[in-house]
Amino acid sequence: YMLKDESNILYCKANALYWAKALLQMTYRFIDHSLDAAKLPPPYEIPHLHFMDASLLFTYLEVPLATMERAGQLVKPSRIVNVTYLIEEFIPVSSGDEFVKYIHNGDATPCFLLDEKAEGIVDFLAFTQHVQYIKTGSQVYISDYQGMC
Repeated sequence: YMLKDESNILYCKANALYWAKALLQMTYRFIDHSLDAAKLPPPYEIPHLHFMDASLLFTYLEVPLATMERAGQLVKPSRIVNVTYLIEEFIPVSSGDEFVKYIHNGDATPCFLLDEKAEGIVDFLAFTQHVQYIKTGSQVYISDYQGMC
């Protein structure tokens, strides 16, 4: 891609990750509020998941000094974006950890998993989709959940 196109694509991806993290935080606030109002705790454990942080990183190119004179005046050096990167939080992997696709981005149906812990997480993530859809007025929900189990 050309720099402008690639930067726009990466900006859109970073923005989507930002909003997805906000939607998961909104779901946890909904759960906390509901638990505070409940008389009894739920008969199951609520997973506490972490949404990966991501950001854009720009590298700059210095404009050569030879091009910095205009009409006999020295112009301050300027810099232009040379490359744009989408950087993501490092996910440490321990032996025995398995990367799992809980819900695919092409289908909101949870993936079938044999591991009991993973099944509990996928059920919780399907619940988060319902909360997000309702709390946003039927506008949006996270459709791609994956991570370590």
